[in-house]
Amino acid sequence: MSGKVLSLGHLPLPNTDLPLHERLADAIETAILRGNVKPGQRLPTHREISRSFDVAIGTVTKAIDSLSRRGIVRGEIGRGTFVQDTKPSRETRIIDLSVNGPPQVVKPEIMVAAAERAARSVAGLPNGGYASLTGPADQRATLAAWLGRTRLEGVTPDDLILCVGAQQGISLCLADLAELSPAVATEGATFNGVMSAAASLGMTVLPVRYDDDGMVPDDLDRVLGQGLCKIVYTTPVCQNPLGFETSLQRRRNILAVCRKHEAFIVEDDIYGFYGAKGAPTYKALAPDTVYYVTSLSKILSPVLRAGMVVPPGDRRRRVAMRLRAEVWGASSLALGTGCALIEMGADVSAAAFLKAEATERLKLAASIIDLPPLPMPEGAPHVWLPMPMLEAEKLARRAAEHGVRLTPPDSMVVEGSEAGGIRLCVLAPLGRTDLERALRTLAGLIANPEETVI
Repeated sequence: MSGKVLSLGHLPLPNTDLPLHERLADAIETAILRGNVKPGQRLPTHREISRSFDVAIGTVTKAIDSLSRRGIVRGEIGRGTFVQDTKPSRETRIIDLSVNGPPQVVKPEIMVAAAERAARSVAGLPNGGYASLTGPADQRATLAAWLGRTRLEGVTPDDLILCVGAQQGISLCLADLAELSPAVATEGATFNGVMSAAASLGMTVLPVRYDDDGMVPDDLDRVLGQGLCKIVYTTPVCQNPLGFETSLQRRRNILAVCRKHEAFIVEDDIYGFYGAKGAPTYKALAPDTVYYVTSLSKILSPVLRAGMVVPPGDRRRRVAMRLRAEVWGASSLALGTGCALIEMGADVSAAAFLKAEATERLKLAASIIDLPPLPMPEGAPHVWLPMPMLEAEKLARRAAEHGVRLTPPDSMVVEGSEAGGIRLCVLAPLGRTDLERALRTLAGLIANPEETVI
């Protein structure tokens, strides 16, 4: 590791409307990406940076935290802040816009502290929590309190089933309802994970027409009226991939259609913390007919695989038995780490950072690509670029040839739907510089549809 220290004395701050600490972070990232510093070099101290730019030390601390979340730098206790290894070159490697995962929002030292705290906690559980099929009681209490504070008021520890991520949660819910329904109704473009779960159970996925507020109730009535379907799957906040947030009135209209046809809703609330309309969850509006699913992967870290299911009360035992048959129970260590992060307040700072970062990245995307009106301009982790399916598939192929990876368009469109488009995961790249380069590449390809790639 080099002992050479990066000099920041002559770096200008970008002239943007971002907060001061983000402008400072962008200036330092620009210097690193230009090659002014090699991997392993140490940044000046917070006090030295503060003097160089005439900003408060607190501003420097926030800037370094932002760079750490972007994966640009790492802190070493007692030694300082060092530039991360950037090999292979950030200018030549593939930029992946296909994975809807958050950037690093929990600093490594905080994650380590939470893991150590969890290890001590689960070591005291009988059999390490192995026999707690729905999750250890103290972990369910922590996560129930977190849900009550953030998304689902009134939920109790006994309502919760802890599982291995939201994907397993969705699968558990569909499996519990399989004997009632051979089909699942959802928006014409939807999360490919629910299509995989349905296919594994031999279920058909039925497309429902949608607008910027969610599923169109009249078309849902038509689909459910065919008599083959008793399950409706939806993500009402940051719908994946369409990106809309469903209003309270639309939720009530959809629930009325479901009551008419005695259908259940599987509510995927994994992006709920991005919500801006203030509507209660479907679960809060109709607890006896809604299966609620969420996890910590989009707000803290995907490595935790900490999922939660709140089924209707009379179905909880059935779902728990299904969980036992599949994996016996989720890892108490992973769940404990997530609980420790919540107890340390990491979820609050992470949510604030992600919403602010998503908002700025949406602005960046809109300034480069001719996007349709954004359904959630206040912040969302992905945007949908509608276009005919053949055009979308061609763009995805050409983008890959230019070093930008996109989600395969057909993987998110339900058979029989007229939907078509490209999902852009704006939070996937570590830094905004990578995102900007990917967006400019896509803009060029869209502007020159007949360009031949050699």
